[in-house]
Amino acid sequence: MSMGHGFPYFYANIEGKPPRVTGGLIRRILAYARPYRWLIIAMIVVTMTTTGLALATPLILRDLIDNTIPAGDLTRLGWLIAALITVPMATSVLNVIQRRLNAKVGEGVVYDLRVALFGHLQRMALSFFTNTKVGELMSRLNNDVVGAQTAISNTFVSIFSSLVQAVVLFSVMMLLEWRLTLISLLVLPLFLVAGRKLGRRLQMIARDQMDLNARMNAVMHELLNISGALLVKLFGRTAVEDERFRERAAGVRDAGVQRAVTGMIFFVSIGLLSALGVALIYGVGSYLVIQGSLSVGTIVALAAYLGSLYTALQTLTNAPVDFATSMVSFERVFEVLDLPHEIYEKLDARVLSEVRGVLAFEDVSFKYEVNEQALLKDVRRVGDMQEVEAVLSNGAVKKPGAPVDAVNDEALSQAREWVLNHVSFKAEPGHLVALVGPSGAGKTTMTYLIPRLYDPTSGRITIDGIDLKGVTLSSLTEQIGMVTQETHLFHDTIQVNLLYARPDATQAQVEAAARAANIHDFIMGLPARYDTVVGERGYRLSGGEKQRLALARVILKDPRILVLDEATSSLDSESEALIQDALKRVMAGRTSIVIAHRLSTVLAADQILVLDRGKIVESGTHAVLMANGGLYARLYETQFRRKAGEL
Repeated sequence: MSMGHGFPYFYANIEGKPPRVTGGLIRRILAYARPYRWLIIAMIVVTMTTTGLALATPLILRDLIDNTIPAGDLTRLGWLIAALITVPMATSVLNVIQRRLNAKVGEGVVYDLRVALFGHLQRMALSFFTNTKVGELMSRLNNDVVGAQTAISNTFVSIFSSLVQAVVLFSVMMLLEWRLTLISLLVLPLFLVAGRKLGRRLQMIARDQMDLNARMNAVMHELLNISGALLVKLFGRTAVEDERFRERAAGVRDAGVQRAVTGMIFFVSIGLLSALGVALIYGVGSYLVIQGSLSVGTIVALAAYLGSLYTALQTLTNAPVDFATSMVSFERVFEVLDLPHEIYEKLDARVLSEVRGVLAFEDVSFKYEVNEQALLKDVRRVGDMQEVEAVLSNGAVKKPGAPVDAVNDEALSQAREWVLNHVSFKAEPGHLVALVGPSGAGKTTMTYLIPRLYDPTSGRITIDGIDLKGVTLSSLTEQIGMVTQETHLFHDTIQVNLLYARPDATQAQVEAAARAANIHDFIMGLPARYDTVVGERGYRLSGGEKQRLALARVILKDPRILVLDEATSSLDSESEALIQDALKRVMAGRTSIVIAHRLSTVLAADQILVLDRGKIVESGTHAVLMANGGLYARLYETQFRRKAGEL
């Protein structure tokens, strides 16, 4: 990945020390190139043919000047002129073929890497996503795979073709006139000095530009979404954010100008040194012509070859850095592919079928642990893979090695290490188990363990006596329907969002599920009905409408076990009543685990589990728990009965 004459691009470090390249890394890269080996071979053949044709023009000029014109041979002149036209035409056709081959190889590699990355990320544990920036994932899927494409389709071929070109050009020039060829090499050390000094300067500017771009992108990523835009408008911070973005964009602009000027100085310097080499050829060559030991045509041919030789030698001089820095993108891609899956299937995992729905927690304890080995390093890769500062949205930085903040559910709101502590209970088919307790008691964490969004730290969870860790993930999720407190809808139609639960469902089944969730009549009242687009994250719908759509989606899935966060604090009484009626239909005949917020739910529950600081401190029916006069009774007086009075 180089620009112009091969000076290092973004990833070389500022000391000029090339990144570390290992045999294992090379073998792994070649595995991605292997499916395209015949295309790559064809590309190399075309490149070598083009290089061979490039040798023809100076030789034609030499013959034209030394032989054809002095002899007045018009026939030979016609053939040489035809050749001068044919060679560039053939070269142009070969360049088009080479570009096509290059694109097929490059885009194929991008496709393979993106599919592999996306598939791997889809199977990462939920903790990975709570500790990883979305922008970093997008960078791996976009920028890094493009860099990897460049490595296979450009860098390898460029180094190989430059090597062939340099050897062939030097050999031809030595055969033409060895003295002038050696004299032309006197300028090469100046090329190396200019390349290194200006190359380092360009690397520093490129590094600064990366920082500035990261800061600008952080602002855009945070503010150009619905939640960010809403926050800005509600607090009247539009002008302030305009100014903040203006400052970031100005920094990017200034760095771009500085980089462009420095790059031009680089190219001008290379051009001047090339001119010096050509001047030496013409100066010494003319002297030899005057002395009668050299022809004019030979000088012209050597001067024409010289520019190509300098370019090839400059590329080869920077080849170790160019090659190594082009590997960085692969390193970053492989870092993702090598992340372990914390939630995985055993080799002998069984398919969970014919489920009755007996759910049991057996002495389950859990604490949120950040496995650094299963997270992306909070780094920017440059040079020798050193860890550097990560840019925050406000322009601050996170120092390398600083601890990762575990923003995980209720763990932060509880000043305790264990989120759940020796939890045991059993839920029978057709029964409703209500989870109640203070905020942060561990209720949501319990529900996350059921579909294996997390695994228990100790103890086990079973369905019909089968440990969840011993069944396939796909068969487990088929049996569990979950409605979270924050309903997520895709920016698509209502139909598409409902069919996400069951893609093969008929329209009649979709409408039946919507009726059961008390949302069908609302949908039919919309102009586009089921083809209505719900907007980003469903923002075009109210909270109650989104929740009823989520219920309809779960009904369409028809799971044996229902897990529901029954949050209704933002709903009006009409929506509350509609959802309450829908829930009766949803929970009928299923094993239901509900984080209860309604009095009607706890009154209807077959079993109420009262959690406090990760432990089940009480369990039983409403009547039994009220008679005990414990935590549940206090929650009833302060929470459930008050909410019931407000409806």
